[in-house]
Amino acid sequence: MHNFASILDYHLSQRPDAVVITQAKQRLTVRELHERVNRLAAGLAELGVGRGDVVGLLLYNRPEFLELLYAAGRLGAVFLPLNYRLSEEEWQYILGHAEARVLVTEPEFTRAADRIAANVPGLEHRIQVGGAATARPWTGYEELLARHPGARVEPVEAGPDDLQRLMYTSGTTARPKGVCITHGNVQAKNLAHIVHFGLTSADTTLVCGPLYHVGGLDMPALGVLYAGGSVVLQRKFDPEGVLHAIEEHGVTNVWLAPAMVNAVLQVPDRDSYDTASVRFVLGGGEKTPEPVLRRIMNAFPNAWFADAYGLTETVSGDTFLDRAHALTKLGSVGRPVPHTRVRIVDDTGKEVPAGELGEITLRGPKVFAGYWRDEKATAAALKDGWFHTGDIGHVDEDGFLHVDDRKKDMIVSGGENIATPEVERVLYEHPAVLEAAVVGLTHPRWGEVPRAFVVLRPETDAGAAELREFCRARLAKFKVPARIDFVAELPRTPSGKVLKRTLRDLPAEDRS
Repeated sequence: MHNFASILDYHLSQRPDAVVITQAKQRLTVRELHERVNRLAAGLAELGVGRGDVVGLLLYNRPEFLELLYAAGRLGAVFLPLNYRLSEEEWQYILGHAEARVLVTEPEFTRAADRIAANVPGLEHRIQVGGAATARPWTGYEELLARHPGARVEPVEAGPDDLQRLMYTSGTTARPKGVCITHGNVQAKNLAHIVHFGLTSADTTLVCGPLYHVGGLDMPALGVLYAGGSVVLQRKFDPEGVLHAIEEHGVTNVWLAPAMVNAVLQVPDRDSYDTASVRFVLGGGEKTPEPVLRRIMNAFPNAWFADAYGLTETVSGDTFLDRAHALTKLGSVGRPVPHTRVRIVDDTGKEVPAGELGEITLRGPKVFAGYWRDEKATAAALKDGWFHTGDIGHVDEDGFLHVDDRKKDMIVSGGENIATPEVERVLYEHPAVLEAAVVGLTHPRWGEVPRAFVVLRPETDAGAAELREFCRARLAKFKVPARIDFVAELPRTPSGKVLKRTLRDLPAEDRS
């Protein structure tokens, strides 16, 4: 049985009264979580949800998010978390592409959900979490649970290749791709992290990153829950709240994207909080300079900062830098977790010697099954059993991985990936835009923000403010270009490819 949801039954038999989820003053024991998950699973089944059906979630961090994860799993349904920072148009595309039958959301998003449903014919049911009772076609979340007191839904048999969830990620294309994560992938990831970090029922994870992201969900929250530990949920990231939660709940580990680390380190009275319970902090996304690393170690005196490398396609956390080498291998993202192999290859797919640059490829049971309804992208990424990440790196003589360059055309802003073709696609939809190219612009808080270079059509005019507003209606706020430069032409190679390296250093005036 590879069904992740079945682990709840085991923990019910071992520690029924242990608190497993905490948010503010709300606390759920294993017994209470198990009861609610079963009632929810029965309610979803009443709506016709079964094996293979896609259940979409558009929620901030809250206990219901995890209840839905377990309930969908018990039915063999596919769990689809949506990034709440995306635009309405992006949610609509993902729900339609994923063929979602159900959308679960909260009052803040219900109007958007109504508009989306009109354009996604397969979206049959809308469920509202929180707030007052909702008129049809909405079903109240608690109302659904109330219909099934004392329900018990046995988890379906799930093999390692059965789909557990879909997570849409920015790739190098104009539209996000659906990453197919199986029950076997999740189990392999959980066990790898349990072994690597020695996770036990004594561990408590603070989830301050969004649960729709593998960082918030899998680094290492689901592994801790699998091991019998608990999670503390922060609805939205709040740097001072992070320190308060660590002190109040004796948190033992936390995942922080680079921008989040910086925000926590900037809290004025940071040293007044007791953070001694934290034994490791997970990071990743960009290289951590030694001065920042030493500040992290000072802020969390009993912890080591486990710089990491991982992708949505591998359920995150493929390599970690261990405590013993935190300073001696500074700049490295460590060595692979159990059952994961890393290989650096050249353009022909041949492995290169230690120290030489090449493409990072990964192999093991954590590697995803492919991209949803996209055979071409799947074939390009999975070759001869190896996942070709598109990232450039090298392995040193001691087997430590170093990431030297990100995926082509990818911007990392505040821990979020932005595929530049996504932004370019929207700019091209504006009637005044003849050509557009987007690159990353260094930003002191977010790491990078999008910067667009635009060539206008003859006899047209559009200012940067107009183009940004056009993008804002079609893209998540963090994807909207922070700066727009207007140029007469884009630099290109003889074959016509835009020279983005040149654009990154190209001076141009910003016409606002």
